[in-house]
Amino acid sequence: MEILIKPIITEKMTAEAEKLNRYGFIVAKEANKLEIKAAVEKMYGVKVESVNTQQYVGKVKTRNTTRGLAIGRVNRSKKAVVTLKQGEAIDLYASI
Repeated sequence: MEILIKPIITEKMTAEAEKLNRYGFIVAKEANKLEIKAAVEKMYGVKVESVNTQQYVGKVKTRNTTRGLAIGRVNRSKKAVVTLKQGEAIDLYASI
């Protein structure tokens, strides 16, 4: 099972990374905090201080089309915000 799916690169997460040394990741729904911590430490070679997780419920979306009302659903996801120890950093833009 792949724990880390992708990093969250938004204005808000970039500001938190600069000020609070916190980084966000979309993670597997079944992953717990200990697995997320181990995956981040192994992948980026840093020391993790804490992990906070959030579950996002899939929402129902509707839109009007020429064929009538189209109804769909957004998938569930899980987000992890990882706080690193003082002096540690992750360069998310190195592989771009």
